[in-house]
Amino acid sequence: MPLSSSHFHVLGVLPARWGSTRFPGKPLHIIAGKPLIQHVWERCRQCVRLDEILVATDDARILQAVENFGGHAVMTSPEHPTGTDRIAEAARAVPQATHIVNIQGDEPLIEPSLIDELAATMTADPALDMATAANPLDPADPAVLDPNVVKVVTALDGRALYFSRSPVPFFRNAVPGLPVLRHKGIYAYSRSFLERFVAWPPSPLEIAESLEQLRALENGASIKVILTNDTSPGVDTPQQALAIERILSFPDHLALP
Repeated sequence: MPLSSSHFHVLGVLPARWGSTRFPGKPLHIIAGKPLIQHVWERCRQCVRLDEILVATDDARILQAVENFGGHAVMTSPEHPTGTDRIAEAARAVPQATHIVNIQGDEPLIEPSLIDELAATMTADPALDMATAANPLDPADPAVLDPNVVKVVTALDGRALYFSRSPVPFFRNAVPGLPVLRHKGIYAYSRSFLERFVAWPPSPLEIAESLEQLRALENGASIKVILTNDTSPGVDTPQQALAIERILSFPDHLALP
């Protein structure tokens, strides 16, 4: 039973596109006997702070598969330039939603407790526009230099200062205990902010880094960053799907490579 206050209605939305350059039809790829999107849905069903869960798709095959396993899905435009635009369109089908959590539809090992923490953070602080999450990294970790790994730096109160593909901060001086933060692509929004966000044009830093969360910062948004040990990976290739299948099939014996 959701624990949300009666003043709030928290909607979890799972974007699930058919098209993918590296992995077409990824949401319906079978992993351990179930479509990928069903694994994510079932993780979300374990949350206690989501009042409703919805899959946002652009393909009738995905919508039918979701309905077949007892889920709820809505069709959205195939023309959306960003995933956030798809989330916003889907949320309009649930007008009572006061907050929306964007849960990546390709993370079948996402921790329900992290989703709940994001929802609780948003409903507890009306001054917040968004919340997201990050994993601490050792500054010597090779991922720090990987442009495919997005980093975030925060203010002392935990609010985001900047997101980048570059290694930030640059450690000219060693600061004991200061990690590099790997951004995790999960977002929670207030409904009013989500509608403002998708009405803004792409911003200069967003275009430069190809990171749409920078549009929020460039327009003065307040984004809380939650630190988490949830390092659940996404599924971007068939090879990664096989690795996830091993974890789901033998969870007590295998670790991710």
